[in-house]
Amino acid sequence: MFETVTTLRFRNLADASTGVGARRVFLVGDNGQGKTNFLDAVYSLCYGASFRGATDAEAARHGQEEWSLAADTRAGSEDPPSRVTVSFRAGRKAAALDGKAVPDRKAMIERNPAVVFCPSDMDFAQGEPERRRFFLDQTASLVSPGYLDSLRAYRKVLRMRNQSLKDGRLDVLEVLDEQLAEYGTVLRDRRAEILGLFDPVFAERYEAVARLGIRVGLEYRPSWKPGTGPEEVVAALRARRRDELALGVTLSGPHRDRFRFTREGGDFAAFASTGQLRLLALTLRGAQAGFCAERTGRKPLLLLDDVLLELDPEKRRRFMEGLPPHGQAFFTFLPGEPYGDYADDSTMVYWVDDGRLSDKDRR
Repeated sequence: MFETVTTLRFRNLADASTGVGARRVFLVGDNGQGKTNFLDAVYSLCYGASFRGATDAEAARHGQEEWSLAADTRAGSEDPPSRVTVSFRAGRKAAALDGKAVPDRKAMIERNPAVVFCPSDMDFAQGEPERRRFFLDQTASLVSPGYLDSLRAYRKVLRMRNQSLKDGRLDVLEVLDEQLAEYGTVLRDRRAEILGLFDPVFAERYEAVARLGIRVGLEYRPSWKPGTGPEEVVAALRARRRDELALGVTLSGPHRDRFRFTREGGDFAAFASTGQLRLLALTLRGAQAGFCAERTGRKPLLLLDDVLLELDPEKRRRFMEGLPPHGQAFFTFLPGEPYGDYADDSTMVYWVDDGRLSDKDRR
């Protein structure tokens, strides 16, 4: 659990140390006041990176060139406090845990796993295949640290192979084909395994809120045929060598994998209403958090950014009642929303105005 969050020159947030030692923290305010920026600060302290897709330099307050974040955290009430910091100075970002540099973000993910719910999650439901691959890769990385290593290895070889295709380096391609096939088949098989475990978690959670009476699930469609080994993949790559050289890009592999949402064997997303898609995206995040807690025993931190606005009151109620296991949750609300209905005696409520958080209410 996060006990304090300190921000310095980060986006539009005031330089301050804010106490957040409650299981639920509500941030209430009009649009553009800094609610999402505060969630991004918390997320950055969990992952060492923003969930908003901006560069590190863009996270600095207007007119500034550096920023820093810090948090005091505690795994359990009986555990000693720990301090995590993330900073950006002189064009470089650095992270530290209890004063010791963190060379790899994996250590941060394992220590403080977090799941963010935000409006752009609609891309998972109706966006490009790349966004769905991103979601599965993120989910897999939360429950299997080794998955991130496999993903990085594959992407590194893929970049080298694409460059070799552009340069026409046939001698190098012979070696890279074998490496791509080796790393790629491991990644494909791991994705299939993880999606097979994740699918029932998602399907049950979606039905609990949507009440459609028909199972909505996930289906994996890998670029390379399931069961094919590295040797078969290498042969397939070389069979397409002429096309790939002409285009200068690798035409098959896990970077071309697809996933779809199914209903009675058909493509659910192709015919679902906007409301059903919005709930689908929201449910994906809930299932991700629940899956993480179930597979690792670590309850993730939840960050929910204006995600209840578009749900009708009954679905909103069922969603809140069915929140996945979590250690702490941060919510953003507009002033007119019934946020008091979701609070309890320990909930912290902050009013956010021009980047400043004030203790307006505590329930």
